[in-house]
Amino acid sequence: MNFPKKSLFATLATLLALTGCGDRREQPSADTEATPLEVYVVNYPLKYFAERMGGDQITVHFPAPPDIDPAEWNPDDETILRYQQADLIFLNGAGYAGWTDHVSLPTAALVNTARNIGDHLLIVPDAVTHSHGPEGSHSHAGTAFTTWLDPMLAIEHARVIKETLSQRIPSVRDEFDQRFQALADDFRALHREIKDIVSRNPDQPLLASHPVYQYLEAPYRLNLESLHWEPDEMPAAAEWEALDEILAHHPAQWMIWEDEPLPEIAARLAERGVGTLVYDPCSQPPSEGDLLSVMRQNAANLRLGF
Repeated sequence: MNFPKKSLFATLATLLALTGCGDRREQPSADTEATPLEVYVVNYPLKYFAERMGGDQITVHFPAPPDIDPAEWNPDDETILRYQQADLIFLNGAGYAGWTDHVSLPTAALVNTARNIGDHLLIVPDAVTHSHGPEGSHSHAGTAFTTWLDPMLAIEHARVIKETLSQRIPSVRDEFDQRFQALADDFRALHREIKDIVSRNPDQPLLASHPVYQYLEAPYRLNLESLHWEPDEMPAAAEWEALDEILAHHPAQWMIWEDEPLPEIAARLAERGVGTLVYDPCSQPPSEGDLLSVMRQNAANLRLGF
């Protein structure tokens, strides 16, 4: 059967129009595709920053077991697959989570949250290899990575997260900006508090049980010497002798710990006139509160030493 040309053209136009409308309905907007974003992180501070920035626009996953240092953790194949399927992977930078250098992760998803603070990264010279916990032997050589202990650097980590989320979900950029400003205000206040505490006696000698406090030491110019002691392991006799040698030229009255040391350790330190205070780096979620509340408590504990 022969259709009139005019009728045939009209029919084709109608079909094309319907097909086009169908395509448009099936293609979600950029924001629809990005909400909620599946986000994976390599430590708890990044989880905290991401959740404060992203709100209900993202779902944040931090799969490291609670009984291990995330900096030394090596995920299994199943966990790596989950990272590979993420919309975004927030890295701490500064050499943290070295496993990420040895597996294939989607480049488009990777975000180094330390990308703006390269001039502030600190090198750890002459580090000692030692062993503790289920992660086994390791060294603190290379770049110091507990960058968030400097509140001003913590703000920069959060800024990169905010900027990344704003690019992915531009329709709520203003909300991300507001959340970032609130976080920045909190950490600037923390910075002022620590600065005020240290200013009371800036030159006094301090000890640290572990070399993880570089980003507390540097911005506040602490007079700090670090050991390699664990809070749940009694140091060997040689380590006590080494401590006595340090105290001879560095008469510290306080030692900073990541967690409360064993009572017998605290007692032997007290015999030497050294008290203990906890400054938790908080690389794992705390049993109570959050990163900010832990850092505020750390500042209150630090006050003991000054």
